[in-house]
Amino acid sequence: MFTDLEEHKALLKIKPALGLGGLFILLIFSLNTFGQAKLPPVKFSYTNQLNSDWLIYQPQTSEFSLYIPEYHGRVGALYQWVNIRPDKPFRINFTAKKDLCIFLNNKLIFSADSAATYGLDLSQAVKAYKVGNKPTNRYLLCLWHPTEQPNLNSFRNEADIKLPTVAGQQKKSIVNKYRGSLNYNAFIIFLLLIGLVYGWLRTTYTSDFRSLFSLSNFLRHSALEEGFLAKPISSWSSVIFVIAFALSFALLIVAIHTNIQNIVIFNRLFSVSEADITSKILFYTILIFSFILFKYLFLSLIGYIFDLTALVSLQYREFIRTLLFLGMFLPLIMVLYLAFNTTMPQTVLLISTLAVSGILIITVLRIFYTLNKKVSLKNLHLFSYICATEIIPLIILLKLIVFNY
Repeated sequence: MFTDLEEHKALLKIKPALGLGGLFILLIFSLNTFGQAKLPPVKFSYTNQLNSDWLIYQPQTSEFSLYIPEYHGRVGALYQWVNIRPDKPFRINFTAKKDLCIFLNNKLIFSADSAATYGLDLSQAVKAYKVGNKPTNRYLLCLWHPTEQPNLNSFRNEADIKLPTVAGQQKKSIVNKYRGSLNYNAFIIFLLLIGLVYGWLRTTYTSDFRSLFSLSNFLRHSALEEGFLAKPISSWSSVIFVIAFALSFALLIVAIHTNIQNIVIFNRLFSVSEADITSKILFYTILIFSFILFKYLFLSLIGYIFDLTALVSLQYREFIRTLLFLGMFLPLIMVLYLAFNTTMPQTVLLISTLAVSGILIITVLRIFYTLNKKVSLKNLHLFSYICATEIIPLIILLKLIVFNY
């Protein structure tokens, strides 16, 4: 009897526990059902879309593995599985260097004949090249370059590039060209440095500054025999004037090349960091400064060959005077570049290119004019000398600086 009573008490203790446990389970089940009703499952679809998961082929295992740049380094071929529905567009935009090839299921569908920005519809490529025959199919996309790694960051879906915005009550579509945010800090710092150098030269070497940057002296032939120009590159002040010009010219050249890389041809083939810009500016400054110094040795050598050493000093002084005078306007071009490059990049690029070309061409014309006043250049021998010392170097410089891209 006592045993039955103890069992009955135990059952009475278990029932409330079961009731509380059941109520808790029922509550969890209700919340789960309610959550499922309120939050429908998200469906991810990668049909007709590129993703960021690129693969590389492992010949040892005959399998694909996920490409990790920090681990695998630079590779020439990259792969991705893509789902393509030929009845719907699959447009991608990318920048490519020359000879970049794109394959679908090992069938060549694209080859870059030059470095530029391209657009490609993979759906049309499937139809045109008859790759596969299913309404929805899985294709192996391959990017291959014979010497360099394809620029993966530039491959984007066209849908990702079009950003809807609302202006007032009208909806517009803005196309983002994916111009990487350019680092202007280096340009601004060097421009301020150039301004400080010119300001210091103006206050410290006032007479030399006026003799160089006075328009009346620039147009007067006899000024070549006076002051600073009588013996160029013979004092610290003259060296600093040349360094200031070299820095200004280097700044504009780097701006032009950086602009091209981000807009016209290279267009994010590689990101241009602030360190890259600084190193390029310093490199071009040293290169231009060395070119100006070795110009005299070059003229002396060619003058000796042509037996025209008497013209070397006059020619070099005119070369220095014209370069330094025109270099005074280079900081103004850089201010224009910094102010309007974001809104009018093509116009600023054109103006900057014309400024560089104008300085080189005007310098050659001034030298030609100055030498012609001393000796007639109608003589074929003298004209050959001018071609060897000015015309041919001018063509080479224009090719390297302006028309290289």
